[in-house]
Amino acid sequence: MTRFTIASFNVKNLIGADQEYYKFQKYTPEEYAWKADWLSEQVQTMDADIVGFQEVFEESALRDVIAEADAEGIASNAEHIPGTHKRYRKKAIFRKLAYKPYTDAAIAFAPNLNDGEAGSRRPGLAILSRFGFVGAPEVIQDLHDDPVEWTGDAQQGSYVLRRLSRPILKVRVPVGKTIVTVFNCHLKSKLGEFDLPEGAEFPPEADLTNYDAVGRAMGAMRAAMRRMAEACVLRRLIVAELKAGNPVMVLGDFNDGEHAVSSEIITGEVPFKNYSWMLRHDAKASNDRYSKDMNVQITEDIESVRLHSAEKQFVRKSARDMVFTSAFGGTFKSIDQIYMSRHFMPDHANAIGEMEYFSALNDHLTDGSHPEAPYNKLASDHGQIIAHMRLKDAKR
Repeated sequence: MTRFTIASFNVKNLIGADQEYYKFQKYTPEEYAWKADWLSEQVQTMDADIVGFQEVFEESALRDVIAEADAEGIASNAEHIPGTHKRYRKKAIFRKLAYKPYTDAAIAFAPNLNDGEAGSRRPGLAILSRFGFVGAPEVIQDLHDDPVEWTGDAQQGSYVLRRLSRPILKVRVPVGKTIVTVFNCHLKSKLGEFDLPEGAEFPPEADLTNYDAVGRAMGAMRAAMRRMAEACVLRRLIVAELKAGNPVMVLGDFNDGEHAVSSEIITGEVPFKNYSWMLRHDAKASNDRYSKDMNVQITEDIESVRLHSAEKQFVRKSARDMVFTSAFGGTFKSIDQIYMSRHFMPDHANAIGEMEYFSALNDHLTDGSHPEAPYNKLASDHGQIIAHMRLKDAKR
């Protein structure tokens, strides 16, 4: 029986010192040292075998954090984990307390194709794996050869997406005797997308002293459309893996809750309770409904490509009724998720494993709208989530 942990960690603007990532925003050497130290402490606490990182501008900065985590973790092991001369060294508590360094781990980094000059940088993402990777990691961002495209009639309009705002990173991870396909993503945020008039310094909607409620609503609509289109790109990648018979786990910053349209696009439809109650798509009479055999077939077709929320599984099995990974403007919600295919659902006939526990590290989150929250610049504004998994030993 093999156990492993998989986590998602939005590190919030990880870049070296004295580099302007967004306009007038950069870290002093002292701020960067503080941020790297805080991130390394979180990495040690997570101690996850597979970690998907978001908002990474530079691979070198991420490697600095991991190296610092290893140095501190190894030192902590030496101080707190009993040596071989202690009879009680094999107690389970010490296996749990021991930090496992990432000395031989593999890192896949996906830079952002939209990255620009100082002040106009755009972050990428990364995956860290103690198990390494099978084959080369894949980065999906440029869609010119296979865009998301919808063209309606004159009243419906049209939409084409040829590049993602941030890349999707796909890797295959060998866990025990199983190879798991892992996707890491960071979908478009809810920040409005506004048109910049020719020759203008900034979009008119950005001028809050001349507040344009309708214009800003249009910006929010554009952002939502982009987020849903990006979710559709991820969905077709997921379905391809599932149809190939591969176990899939998807993690990242979805910038939306579990029941948002974009999230439901990614996870797939929930089957109707009984399709034999439903009129056929080609019904010619009021009683022309799907048969019982068709009901079974349709349900299986839908279930075979669904994903399931690690958070939801945890809430159902525990006494907790709330998990949150984001806090802003007095609103606490989960926008970071780990989803998994039914290969990891214990009630599935061909399950290869299951989730045993789910951790959320969110004690550091503060309401970002508070005027006395400078801590938010350096610590992450996201909680970290970890799924604790158990696999059967059957080879797949």
